[in-house]
Amino acid sequence: MALTRWQKTGLGLVVVATVAVAGVALATAGTARTADPMATTDAAATPVPTATREVPAQTPAPVEVEVDPAVQAQLDYVLAHWAPETYNSAEYGVVNENDCVNFSSQALIERGWQMDDAWNNPMTGNAYAASSAWVSSTALMNYIADSGRATALTDDQRDQVKVGDVAQFDWDNSGDRDHTGIVTRVEGTGDDVSIFFAGHTLDSDYRSVDTAITEDHPGATAYYWSIP
Repeated sequence: MALTRWQKTGLGLVVVATVAVAGVALATAGTARTADPMATTDAAATPVPTATREVPAQTPAPVEVEVDPAVQAQLDYVLAHWAPETYNSAEYGVVNENDCVNFSSQALIERGWQMDDAWNNPMTGNAYAASSAWVSSTALMNYIADSGRATALTDDQRDQVKVGDVAQFDWDNSGDRDHTGIVTRVEGTGDDVSIFFAGHTLDSDYRSVDTAITEDHPGATAYYWSIP
């Protein structure tokens, strides 16, 4: 049967309407399958923030500190011979139970000091043949003071102490010196300075001055000789 123009138009509208309704139904069905029933409209609309990755800071290159060759030779010697198994006893000998000054004197030779009539060791392996200033802390104190080879510093002047200087201790505050070592590390500035030293009897490479005068010998006093 032939359809009129109005009938064709009506049939077209019916087809379009049917397709539109079917599309809405499919869209609604798809939403029902994927939507989170606990989610709200506002939560779904809020964008999820993304974490911001921090750019790691660059590690600065180590700063090279120029060390005087004489001081470096002194430190190399101290760090090579502080332990009992590495004592340089063949040349300088050992003072039993009290070798701290003998060892410190050896380090000063490596620093460039020259022996003289008051401060010397025969270098035959017999430390007991050395001069008093070579093996005694108090005698070394007097020798340095008289010779002018270094400047006396108190423990309140730590900010002037340098690696390679001589550290001395009065354990009982009697006015003499009971122990001697060589400064191997200085940390901090101003009023916050920590000093470490090497020595024999107690054998050590980086012994803390603070530990020595507060824990090992409570109430003791530290002194220094600043070598130019």
